[in-house]
Amino acid sequence: MPTQTWQVLVLLAGAAVAAWLVGVAIGALVGRLARRSPVVADISRRGRTPLRALLVLIAVIAVLDAAPTGGWHEPVVRLLGLALIGTIGWFVGVAVFAAADLTLARYDVDVVDNRHARRVRTQISLLRRLAVVIIGVLSAAAMLLTFPSARAAGASILASAGVISLVAGLAAQTSLANVFAGLQLAFTDAIRVDDVVVVEDEWGRIEEITLTYVVVHIWDDRRMVLPSTYFTTTPFENWTRTQSAVMGGVEIDVDWSVPFDEMRAELARLVEGSELWDRRVGVLQVTDAVGSVVRVRALVSAENAGALFDLRCLVRENLVVWLQREHGYGLPRLRLDGALPPAPVAPVMSVSDHENAALFTGSSEARERSRAFAGPDAEELDDRVAEPSGAR
Repeated sequence: MPTQTWQVLVLLAGAAVAAWLVGVAIGALVGRLARRSPVVADISRRGRTPLRALLVLIAVIAVLDAAPTGGWHEPVVRLLGLALIGTIGWFVGVAVFAAADLTLARYDVDVVDNRHARRVRTQISLLRRLAVVIIGVLSAAAMLLTFPSARAAGASILASAGVISLVAGLAAQTSLANVFAGLQLAFTDAIRVDDVVVVEDEWGRIEEITLTYVVVHIWDDRRMVLPSTYFTTTPFENWTRTQSAVMGGVEIDVDWSVPFDEMRAELARLVEGSELWDRRVGVLQVTDAVGSVVRVRALVSAENAGALFDLRCLVRENLVVWLQREHGYGLPRLRLDGALPPAPVAPVMSVSDHENAALFTGSSEARERSRAFAGPDAEELDDRVAEPSGAR
């Protein structure tokens, strides 16, 4: 190998090492600033590697352009130029993620009324994905334009763009429809991340929204993946569109002889003794009286969907036990000649006993499941306010 080539290689190695050390120094400087700002720390962590690679590529290309070399100069510079374009796209992508994280840090979802924060987080998440796709496409296009043959073919490609777009639109009609539906969901506020919804007769929480599909976390830890067009073309229930507090009913069929005033008093006693009730709604109404039974509905309310589910179970079970204990004759039955044997009486279930059997309340696992669907409860928020800032 000629001496001149060895000298060029040594210069290239020296330039690469020097650029790498400059990148390390910049990273150390940013690391000092990151001690005071979590956002700067995130930028430093994400951008450390692409910044060093960018500096090294710039230094190596500058040395190759200035130093006399042999026939291997042109292909190496072309290859390094492609790597430089890719690294620049990588660096811009890191800047997009850092800007998104900076914006998301301003919106805390661990509050009672987090509807606006969830809306902003959903929009930023989709815009970040879209920006990454655009950066990738532009980087690939810039790489192709470095080749003379690709630049020469640019005019003919632009001339036939109408035909190509028509064919591509027909071929990807479903995919494009999902993309536009995803953008529509992000900016029309129909659903947001962490919204509680009922889709396909399943109750769950919106876990992820992308440009083409939506992931729903079902209450029993299953995941339902639906195309974005589902939420723009099919009716569904959104329980937290305006607030997290919800109402629900418990329906029981009883005999015509049941004293409804006493049953209302029992319902009032049950909800007053339960921490699940938010003290908004607690009524008992007769909704139907046809045939041999009377249908009674107990309407109750809670601060979130998980608490409502457990409250309905509590009311349903205790009303049935109350009927068995106090008014056994009020249980639904077919009227036949002759006396019926008395029904066995079940013991009354206390509120504390019910908490042990609850799905969304009463234990650490249940509270964690409820938090995944409805956010932190009031007690947890009070603890956070009372907790000194230095202990976090």
